[in-house]
Amino acid sequence: MEFEALARTPEQIAVRDAVKAICNRFDDAYWRERDRTGTFPHEFTKAMAEGGWLGIAMPQEYGGAGLGVTEAAIMMQVVGNSAGAFAACSSIHINIFGPHAIVVHGTPEQKERMLRPLIEGKIRACFGVTEPDAGLDTTKLKTRAVLKGDRYIVHGRKMWISTAQIADKIMLIARTTPIEECKRPTDGLTIFFTDFDRSKIEAREVHKMGRAAVDSNALFIDGLEIPVEDRIGEEGRGFYYLLDSLNPERILNAAEVIGIGRRALAKATQYAKDRVVFGRPIGMNQSIQHPLAESWSELMAAELMTLRAAELYDAGQPCGAEANAAKYLAADANFHACDRAVRTHGGMGYASEFDVERYFREAVGTRLAPVSRELVLCYLAERVLGLPKSY
Repeated sequence: MEFEALARTPEQIAVRDAVKAICNRFDDAYWRERDRTGTFPHEFTKAMAEGGWLGIAMPQEYGGAGLGVTEAAIMMQVVGNSAGAFAACSSIHINIFGPHAIVVHGTPEQKERMLRPLIEGKIRACFGVTEPDAGLDTTKLKTRAVLKGDRYIVHGRKMWISTAQIADKIMLIARTTPIEECKRPTDGLTIFFTDFDRSKIEAREVHKMGRAAVDSNALFIDGLEIPVEDRIGEEGRGFYYLLDSLNPERILNAAEVIGIGRRALAKATQYAKDRVVFGRPIGMNQSIQHPLAESWSELMAAELMTLRAAELYDAGQPCGAEANAAKYLAADANFHACDRAVRTHGGMGYASEFDVERYFREAVGTRLAPVSRELVLCYLAERVLGLPKSY
């Protein structure tokens, strides 16, 4: 049993079916082994690059497909709904939203030099924003970039940086003007896209609960040299450039976890039909039926909010509330679906061979990142309901 991503146009249906065909080449056994060994899914990312999907929302003149966030969301829901679940999504996620600052604020030379190899899968990049002491308070970042001649010299730390073990490039945000010298805390931050120089950056892997196939890291940056030509846009405007990618990131993340939740739900539904106890399928019992039906409803509602946010974004309309609500609804719906899938399987839900325990481990992280459910609720309370700021 499958629950398909909602595609409304012939083009969207074509995207869904083509990406699904690639994902189907990598089965549960493939991803189970990647999870067991902590091995990056190079074969999968290569297949997605060869299919031209890493640049789905990138400009056509640099090798991308030039499609919207709506099509990208449909694609990422298909990837999440595949055997790879969140690991598969994380292996290509940065290609979909990460280069957005380059697309909007980069020079023609930078777009050609930076975007094309990303789209073709010739280089891999990581996204260096989060820090151990700043968390989601981006204005308090301590990583410092000081201009000396034609190069910036960078010192600092980053935390929870995905794919740093294999990255060739890093999209890095650092403070170029001390916060006490800025008119606003949001000033003085600058974005760079530059070489991941391992002689100046130590990537120390963080062993974690789930998504072992895609590494997470603590970075220690000591004297990294960045040429001026690797700076994106104006110095000191990095925070505002970062905001450009936050809404599409939330939309795509929501789509991904809806796909994961639907895969867990499909596994649980099939098991409930097949498993016979006391002479009857366990799916005849309302204690099994009702939670699964509730998950179907939650996932559908989250998908509709996600598509609403994506359509607003593609139309150039404000979508902050919808994008954040989509992320909130999707993460909760996914967690509930994965939890119910484990419990529907009973003892077998704890066994790796049935895969739902892997989905559940990954589902925990989707409620924490890229923004916590609590901070989403604060955003909605302040920006939509007009309540006073609580932090």
